[in-house]
Amino acid sequence: MAYFFHTDEDRRQMLAAIGADSVEAIIDAQVPAEVRMNRPLELGPAASEIELEREVRRLAAANLSPASHVCFLGGGAYDHFVPAAVDAIASRGEFYTSYTPYQAEVSQGNLQVMFEYETLVAQLTGLDVSNASLYDGGSAAVEAVLMALAITSDRSRVVTAGTVHPEYRQALATYLEEIDAEVVTAEVGPDGTAADLISRIDEQTSCVLIQHPNFFGRLEQVEQIAEAAHAAGALLIQVFDPVSLGVLRRPGELGADIAVAEGQGIGNPLAFGGPYLGIMACRQELVRRLPGRIAGQTTDRRGKRCWVLTLQTREQHIRREKATSNICSNQTLLALRSTIHLALLGPEGLRETAEQCLQKAAYARRQFAASERFEVLHESATFKEFVVRDTSGDVAGALRHATEAGFLAGVPLERWYPELADCFLVAVTERRTRSEIDSLVSTLSSAPRSLASASGVAAGA
Repeated sequence: MAYFFHTDEDRRQMLAAIGADSVEAIIDAQVPAEVRMNRPLELGPAASEIELEREVRRLAAANLSPASHVCFLGGGAYDHFVPAAVDAIASRGEFYTSYTPYQAEVSQGNLQVMFEYETLVAQLTGLDVSNASLYDGGSAAVEAVLMALAITSDRSRVVTAGTVHPEYRQALATYLEEIDAEVVTAEVGPDGTAADLISRIDEQTSCVLIQHPNFFGRLEQVEQIAEAAHAAGALLIQVFDPVSLGVLRRPGELGADIAVAEGQGIGNPLAFGGPYLGIMACRQELVRRLPGRIAGQTTDRRGKRCWVLTLQTREQHIRREKATSNICSNQTLLALRSTIHLALLGPEGLRETAEQCLQKAAYARRQFAASERFEVLHESATFKEFVVRDTSGDVAGALRHATEAGFLAGVPLERWYPELADCFLVAVTERRTRSEIDSLVSTLSSAPRSLASASGVAAGA
């Protein structure tokens, strides 16, 4: 049974006010007949609440998740541990019901959360200032490039690397399609790092976009790239993994001018792909071009500490032509979760988490390397992700076999890197155990080989 809150009289009055005879007449005037669906919707019969709940649960049970399978998926979204306190605090009504406070009505509590989040991000990155979050890691990377192009307005060249997340690069290409800007991409080197990137930097380069650790988990030569970028008058943008900063040097210490990240891994669940959190920080002298908004700390007329929206360079607050971006929302609730998570961990907790990722990934690398069926593609160490090659060539079959055995075993790389059609990406977080890693390698190694791969092996022999 459907419920429509507009009565027949309500609809009659609205149609009369706009001079239309019927809703169908409005549709006829706006939507061409050739694109309209000329059949009823394929909806089942009306259901009771009990029946509807049963059906929804049946559909939900078809999903695979870290709740049902042991997760080794990575590529930008990770199965990190989230303490129960994060859910308990973030779900308080004062936080949970507020969406995007725009103007002066934003509460002191939300402003304080924004300020504390920005402070933690600045400490985490080693940079001077952070905004109050963006949509996700990919949009943050794009916003950083747009910011750099605005700062270096006489330059239009963006140099990036094939080791930057391919979906981030796809988003960048989409944003820049109608902008007078050129994207130059350095190839992936044999060692899984950016090959020949420095030679692509010239006097027309506005910024260099790199990822460290990169999409394959490898560590880039950030300091050398930063020096080359700065020598040419360009800015360096680093995509980083927040958890990695428990063991790696901070972007600001490596020479990054702008640092961006996906914040899902610090306090936010995988949630089937979103919503996520875009982290962004920069040097103080670039703050006027920082998109979004910044909360600041001050004192009121009674001399008491309070918080305000210090900078809002969005078109809702200033003249459109002066706006830094069209970011019209933020992810404050997810930023709150990351703030709680980082405060709970502290520096030592973050370091311990990062060390566990590092050590467990190293163990997994050794186990894969010892398998007759697999080889680890890059010899040098990685942080928590690494590339595995299936020497049988049947990546899809191996991953499918692992799924049936209860593992989300890895991300196949062929759709982004055709030359890596026989490879997949494995991520190992602090949640994984030695027995889970051993079982994963054993399960994948015992996967049946396809007829094509088996005949290929026989022919090769």
